[in-house]
Amino acid sequence: MTWLQAVVLGIVEGLTEFLPVSSTGHLTVVERLMGLSTDDDGVTAFTAIVQVGAILAVIGYFRRDIGRLITGFVRGLRSPSARRGPAWREACVVVVGSVPIGVVGLLTRHLVSGPLRSLWVVAVALIAWSAVMVLAERVGRQDRPESSVGLRDAVVMGAVQCVALVPGVSRSGATISAGLFRGLDRVAATRISFLLSIPALLAAGGLEAVSEGGAVADSVGWGPTLLATLVSLLVGYASIAWLLRLVAGHPITVFVPYRIALGVSLVIALATGAVATT
Repeated sequence: MTWLQAVVLGIVEGLTEFLPVSSTGHLTVVERLMGLSTDDDGVTAFTAIVQVGAILAVIGYFRRDIGRLITGFVRGLRSPSARRGPAWREACVVVVGSVPIGVVGLLTRHLVSGPLRSLWVVAVALIAWSAVMVLAERVGRQDRPESSVGLRDAVVMGAVQCVALVPGVSRSGATISAGLFRGLDRVAATRISFLLSIPALLAAGGLEAVSEGGAVADSVGWGPTLLATLVSLLVGYASIAWLLRLVAGHPITVFVPYRIALGVSLVIALATGAVATT
């Protein structure tokens, strides 16, 4: 991988990680257009590792909230009275909501890094999940603030987050949709989606870095990988602020036309042989 390719992929990751358009799907498409083999273990690991940059952006952006949740959780472990506070409840939401994808992600790791990396899968998922996003906007009451989020919401959003292991679905698109179905307003659903992304993507990136470090060094190179991760951090930070402002006044369905257009374009490109499947 060249340094220029690394910068481009870092920008793609930073721009798309938090938008409901699927960052993994976009990285897979761009990697294929660059001539990189998406079924190569090193490229697959790179895709997971570069997402860590975007998650570091979340940690930086929500550092005060995260500090408050960590403090509240630690106090709650020692004090029954602290467990009646909002910080304990919100911390438990993040912990409980992160369990499903941790379990499912480990059990399906080879499937996710293998057959599901097909561009046919990305194309179909982009189109299919768009219908779910439209339905979530239409039927969700959107009358519950973030202060009302409980463990049942965490379980539902955490379970639906597992669907995003399929490239093209979008982790943020899945969790925000789940939050809307639960009656949360868009800002609340989006903020919880951001917080749920931290354990999931840090764990995935860390696991790939440890287990596939040699493959990354051989086929991609750690220099370009670290550069792409840094770029995704910087671009991702700006994307978070922009998305929070956007969802305050617009439905997530504003991204549906783009998702469908990209999905249909991929189907045509694959069917005509203009782009290889993997």
